[in-house]
Amino acid sequence: MAFPLDPDTVSHGIQLSVAPVFLLTAVSGMIGAVAGRLARIIDRARTVEQHIKHQTHPEETDANYAELAELRTRGLLANACIALLTLCGILIGVTIMVLFLGETIDFPGLRISIFTFLGGVGCFLLALLCFMAETLIATRLLNFGKKGALPQQRP
Repeated sequence: MAFPLDPDTVSHGIQLSVAPVFLLTAVSGMIGAVAGRLARIIDRARTVEQHIKHQTHPEETDANYAELAELRTRGLLANACIALLTLCGILIGVTIMVLFLGETIDFPGLRISIFTFLGGVGCFLLALLCFMAETLIATRLLNFGKKGALPQQRP
């Protein structure tokens, strides 16, 4: 079955489907940022695990295990964020395809684009919440300027 492709129709289809592409750009940038944060979380966890292996004082070991627990939570939030962003990208990609097909070949499933776009935006918003929670946990760990924040010197 051949579909007549009018250049004006194709042009309009491209214009219609370009708007969600900007969301894809934001999604890809955010995936990069969260992946970088996840890499730093993993590196820090490995460093803390090495400290645990070489420590002899139980109070320091307990503090390190507490930090590992928070790093684990941060890692789970970062992974959830990346999964939601990936799902968002897939849904927005489907939206673009459906809008383009609907405009160029009279694809009957144009209503699908409503659900895929809203689903993509919903995933993006949930990913932002995960990102916010992860950064709140990360900044809670900071002890800059607090009395007693520096480790005590041992004789």
